[in-house]
Amino acid sequence: MPDKHPNAPAAGTKLGSHYSRCFGCGDDALGGLRVSSTVGEGLSVTTEFTVTENHQGAPGLAHGGLLALAFDEALGAVNWLLGAIAVTGRLETDYLLPVPVGTTLHITAQCDGVAGRKIFTSAVGRLDGPEGPAAVRATAIFIQVGVDHFLSNGRLEDVQEAMHDPEQLRAARAFEVNP
Repeated sequence: MPDKHPNAPAAGTKLGSHYSRCFGCGDDALGGLRVSSTVGEGLSVTTEFTVTENHQGAPGLAHGGLLALAFDEALGAVNWLLGAIAVTGRLETDYLLPVPVGTTLHITAQCDGVAGRKIFTSAVGRLDGPEGPAAVRATAIFIQVGVDHFLSNGRLEDVQEAMHDPEQLRAARAFEVNP
């Protein structure tokens, strides 16, 4: 298990969006989920996702793809604690119980280990509170990348805009010093 990055936020700290137009966590994403995570103990985060009528797949139930998105955000937030810039390499989601509209899913995500550039994470989402019945479980592998990944593969005007956003620069600079 890796150590928490020395500049990682303390337990109880609410994490901001990694990008304002991210559909999962950004405040400027039209129709986005706008989930946010809070740093937990060790290498863990907690995230809450409330299912609204706009998140339906089957009538009255959350769409599985949107649940996977909420888990991708929660699992990806763990990377903040490692000081790692990483992208999702694999996401596996197991649906254990239906998640009804109006329900808040309480997601706890953690780092399970690091091997080379791979970051292994897992999470569980519970209904009706942090101790409620497990409704969704997920595991993910994130791959650490450099900023050049986004410059080479992303839409250049969006990457440049993000690189000039003071909030994005503040977040990136927090991890410039290697542990």
